[in-house]
Amino acid sequence: MARVLDDLIRVPLTRRTVGLDPLIGLVPGLGDWAGWAASAHLLVASARLGASAPLILRMAVNALLDAVVGSVPVLGDLFDLGWKANRRNLVLLESLVADPAATKRSSRLLVGTVLIVTFGVTALTAVGALLLFRWVLRVSGLPL
Repeated sequence: MARVLDDLIRVPLTRRTVGLDPLIGLVPGLGDWAGWAASAHLLVASARLGASAPLILRMAVNALLDAVVGSVPVLGDLFDLGWKANRRNLVLLESLVADPAATKRSSRLLVGTVLIVTFGVTALTAVGALLLFRWVLRVSGLPL
């Protein structure tokens, strides 16, 4: 499935390959979500094979990034050609089979880092919004 979505056809005179995912993505609106549905199928199959929650989450981030950025007209289609989330997810699944302990550690580390960075950005945004709100109140002369 990953090969069909990301590497089905070799581009003549190059080493590049293209699959159905970026081609389906050319259909406005529906195409990117069809690609996401196919990626979701790979996530479900990975869970059935016994992939850990951190690995599934890591794979979901790859697929979600592909779907979100891929939904941007033109730029998203170019992104789809290079990102190849399904191939990345297949490599993650193969690494799980080859070395389950190392894959589990690296997935936990990545997921932990993403959560910490997300929390940090959210906290900084909230503090910035509060400071901006206080500044607007001060400039407008309204009581704090």
